[in-house]
Amino acid sequence: MITAGLRRAIVEATGAEDPLLRPGPAPGSYTTALPFRLAPDPGTAAARLAAQLRQQLWIAKAEVTGPGFVTVTVTHATLARLAIRIAQAGPGCAASDALAGRTVRAPAGSPLAAVPSWPQARAALAAQLTVRLAVAAGALFDTERGAVPAPLPPARGPVADAAGFAGADAVRFALARMPPGGEPPDPAVLARHVLANPAYAVRYAHAAAAAVLRWAAALGIRPAGFTPRLLAEPGELALLDVLSWLPERVAVAARRGRPDEFAGYLAELAARTIDTMSTTSFTKVADISSERLWLADAARTGLAAGLGLLGIGAPGRL
Repeated sequence: MITAGLRRAIVEATGAEDPLLRPGPAPGSYTTALPFRLAPDPGTAAARLAAQLRQQLWIAKAEVTGPGFVTVTVTHATLARLAIRIAQAGPGCAASDALAGRTVRAPAGSPLAAVPSWPQARAALAAQLTVRLAVAAGALFDTERGAVPAPLPPARGPVADAAGFAGADAVRFALARMPPGGEPPDPAVLARHVLANPAYAVRYAHAAAAAVLRWAAALGIRPAGFTPRLLAEPGELALLDVLSWLPERVAVAARRGRPDEFAGYLAELAARTIDTMSTTSFTKVADISSERLWLADAARTGLAAGLGLLGIGAPGRL
């Protein structure tokens, strides 16, 4: 998608492995600090990189900012069309070639629910998820060592007890989101069906986007044509911007071995989705535009892809 395309453009221009991307000042803008690694004079390197990126037709601006950063702004049409591209890509919307050429192996370990402590369960799940994310980012999987681990059946242990109380998906998301050395999740908090609970919010957001599509289908309304300029509300652009980071967040989390960062990104995507699906532009389904249906479908698709990488179900109703 956008960040994957920008990654390729920067890699082709510089030969660097990591474009060091971070969000820019506005939706559809992306900043790289790579020039600071390219040459003793980052300003000159930044000017050269910006000039090369401006040759891309889908990039509206590429300019040097600060002492050597490059900020790229894509065209509005490029950002808006992300809605239809993600919806049509399906689970592949999270994929990229960022880790192409690398090989990953399935980690050894006990079933998560049988691990005797939360820190050990977090470490075991982090190892599993790092493999899943790396494969999605283009890494090769060593099939001689077995398949990528799937969610395992429950056994006795703190994870099993928490899953019995709060639900397996809620506990798995909380474990995925737990950073190294983080506090163990509280099952009583995980069991709450409130949007302040990220383990619930990520699944609720998928269900909210799916509901918009379901209600529209019941009225005989389905996504059809697409006019980019009709997706221009601030909330819509903010949601598109967060969606544009999906493949890059997968790759960075895999490279760093920090799936908790990817889980945190999904919580952010969920919050943007809930905010957008709650506006009257989406709740008045009888008057909804085709472009907004594509955006609802993109949010649903992106969340489903991300939850799938974490081994968590994406419910259509909650």
